[in-house]
This record gives sequence, C-alpha cells and structure tokens, in this order.
Amino acid sequence: MSIYAIGDIHGAADLLDRLLNRLAERGPIERLWFVGDLVNRGPDSAGVIRRVKALGDTAITVLGNHDLSLLSLAVRDDAEQNAPDSLKPLLAADDCTSLLDWLRQRPLMHRDADLGWTMVHAGLPPSWTVAEGLTHARELEQALRAPGHATFLAQLFGNTPDRWDPSLSGTPRLRFIANALTRLRFVGPDQRLDMDYKKTLAGAPPELTPWFAAPGRASAGESIVFGHWSALEHVAWPEYGVWGIDTGAAWGGTLSALDLTRPTPELIQIHADD
Repeated sequence: MSIYAIGDIHGAADLLDRLLNRLAERGPIERLWFVGDLVNRGPDSAGVIRRVKALGDTAITVLGNHDLSLLSLAVRDDAEQNAPDSLKPLLAADDCTSLLDWLRQRPLMHRDADLGWTMVHAGLPPSWTVAEGLTHARELEQALRAPGHATFLAQLFGNTPDRWDPSLSGTPRLRFIANALTRLRFVGPDQRLDMDYKKTLAGAPPELTPWFAAPGRASAGESIVFGHWSALEHVAWPEYGVWGIDTGAAWGGTLSALDLTRPTPELIQIHADD
C-alpha cells in the first residue's frame, strides 16, 4: 500500500478530486499526507476541507500559513467583510464552524519513523533537529487548541523575532515557531529567517540561502517533504534530502503527489488545464 504526500491545494477542489482518482487507480492507499495550505486563492476552499476531513484517519494534514491566516481571520467580528473573495464562500457556509474547528486541530509537523519521512509546510530553521521541530510544533498546537485561541491568533502574525533563542517565551516564541514551520524559505548568514524575499533561487540576494542548504543544518540526513514554495522550480533536492511539492496549483500549474513508499520517491501530477 502506498503513502502519498500531496502539495498545496489552495482551494482547487476539482484538481484534488482528479488527483485522488488518479492515485486510486494506481492501487491501495494507506495514507495521504497533505503539506498544508488547503485554502485560499482557489474557488472552493470549503470543498477542499470537506474532502480532506471526510478521509478520516487516512489523511494526515499539517497547517500552512494560509490555513493559519484563515483561522486568524475567522475569529474577527468583521471576518466576512475583510476576507478575500476566495474565502467568502467558506466563511458563509453552514458548516463553516465545524470545518474551521477541524482545521484548527491539525498538527504543524508530522514524522513517520518507520517510513523515515518528515512532513512540514515550509521548513525547519538550520539550528533545529527534526525532534526539536516536533517539540516546538506541539507548543504551537497546544496554543491553537486552547480555549483562548482567538486572543492568541490575533497576536500571532509578524516578522519578529527572526532568530531562534531557546529563552524566548510567550507569544514571541510561538510566533517564531509559526514563521519557521509555515513561512520559511530563506535564511541569512546568521541564520535569521528572511520573511521578505519569496521568489526564485536564481534571483535571490547573495546573502540568502534556502533553509535546506544552510551549512551545518541540524536536520541534515533526514528525508523531509514540504510545500509552500511554488517558485522553487524544482521538486527533488536529493543532495539535501528534501522534496518541495508546491507546484503551483493555485496559479494554474499542477497539483503534485509524491509516493513516499518507493525507494526513489515517485512524482504523480495533475495539470490544471488537463
């Protein structure tokens, strides 16, 4: 039986349906891993959450930055007025509350030790091992699931602090964890998270390094699948042990699945214009 990791869907429910049909044709499926950003940009964010939620224990979903942004938006009194057009149907849906409650309970990181794979939406700071990333992910999950999550979500977003310090506490600590796991692309020479540049490697300022290529990365030697970075241009980076499977479904590109049970991971894609 196969285990597939599926890239950022961003509300493209029809594309997801076609990909799931393609995967079912290939044989039995044990698990489907979703790398986050189920919502926004595409036409049917509610439909995507319903489909993934209906998969039950077959689906393991980690939160992405757009998922966190939706949760933060939804606790505001003016949510529907200030929502992007792509999210307004979800916020107006009769089952919106149950869909968002389900989303808020998702983890920030997942590891299958037997399979030898780890999933995160964006990446890991160079100083974190996978085990440390999982520990910090649990901290953020507890805050998201707590009774006071609405107040917490209102304070979650911002670009500082941008460098990890184990002595960080409270909201600044959790904000760094959220940015690392759901927004990270590049780091500077001092391992600070860069939250500004979001485009290709070729056009990046020379002082920036993709997180997975940072010298001395503590998570090196692990197999990691992530999304978030549609401008990365390549999927497989075997020299670093990482695969980035956001292939631009939100921009008319492809929705990708990676078979994690093959000795060499196999990529299956559905093109938006098929």
